[in-house]
Amino acid sequence: MANVSTATAAPRTAPHVSVNRPNPVSVGTIVWLASELMFFAGLFAMYFTLRAAVPDEWAEQTAKLNVTFAAINTTVLVLSSVTCQMGVWAAERFQPVRSGKLIQVNRWGMNEWMTVTYVMGAFFIGGQVFEYAALVHEGLTISSSPYGSVFYLTTGFHGLHVIGGLIAFLFLLGRSFSAKRFGHHEATTAIVTSYYWHFVDVVWIALFAVIYLLK
Repeated sequence: MANVSTATAAPRTAPHVSVNRPNPVSVGTIVWLASELMFFAGLFAMYFTLRAAVPDEWAEQTAKLNVTFAAINTTVLVLSSVTCQMGVWAAERFQPVRSGKLIQVNRWGMNEWMTVTYVMGAFFIGGQVFEYAALVHEGLTISSSPYGSVFYLTTGFHGLHVIGGLIAFLFLLGRSFSAKRFGHHEATTAIVTSYYWHFVDVVWIALFAVIYLLK
């Protein structure tokens, strides 16, 4: 009887598959911003509806707007998105603070860039308050006319969102300073805060075009 030799086969293992799952915090932030977009879409619809109903009111009241001042204020807010993104890139390379002198901007960390962003956002809010005071002095209030109501509602709600972003920056900076080791959690906080800030900037660009340019 012939001997039959059996070879022990090596166990076959399934190839390892690496799955990069989306960050749930980022996904949740994007979904929430989508709902915020619908909210502002409703404000835009209200604006255009009232404008179509009383066009003469729009022609009279828009003459009171200081377009040059609003353009400067808008430029500051838009540039704050640039500084915010620079801070995100610093956070992604896990650099919370500058690695050189303060004047060496190319070596700034997240904290420096986000602090500048905060200051620019606060400047925008200050400019908006100054503009409100000037318009009230000219007789344009939230209850004076349909235009006044829709102007203060649209720009006011946006201003509240900017203030919310400023609070988020304070939380981000506080978390960065208190962290013993700057890691993925701190970087994620910077990223989702930038999502919100960029959203606020894009909405204001649309508001500026509709309110100040499309007279």
